[in-house]
Amino acid sequence: MQVHADHDRLFSALADATRRDIVRRALDGAEGVVELAEHYPMSFAAVQKHVAILERAGLVTKHRIGRRKVVRTNVEGLRAAQRLLDQYELLWRARVDRMNAILAESTEATP
Repeated sequence: MQVHADHDRLFSALADATRRDIVRRALDGAEGVVELAEHYPMSFAAVQKHVAILERAGLVTKHRIGRRKVVRTNVEGLRAAQRLLDQYELLWRARVDRMNAILAESTEATP
C-alpha cells in the first residue's frame, strides 16, 4: 500500500480538532464561513485558513450563494479517508493474526 501526498494532506487536515469540528458542522451545508467563525475563539482569518486547508484536502467545498461563502462537507472526501483506514485495519489485523499463529506454534512446540 503506497501512501500518497493526497493521503498525507487528508489526514493532516483531520489531525486538528477545529478542522474536524468544521467538517462536522458543514455536513448540512447551512453555514457560511462567517457563521462558522462565530463558533471558535479565534479570528475570522484563522477560521478561513482552516477552511482552506480542508478544501485543499478535499474534505469541504465552498459555494458562493449571494454574498455568502457556504461551506459544505465533501462526503466523498470522508469516504476516501474511511477506505484508507479500512485498508490499514486489514493490514494490521493480518499481522496480528500472523503473530498469534506464530505464538500458538511456539507454545505447541514447547514441551
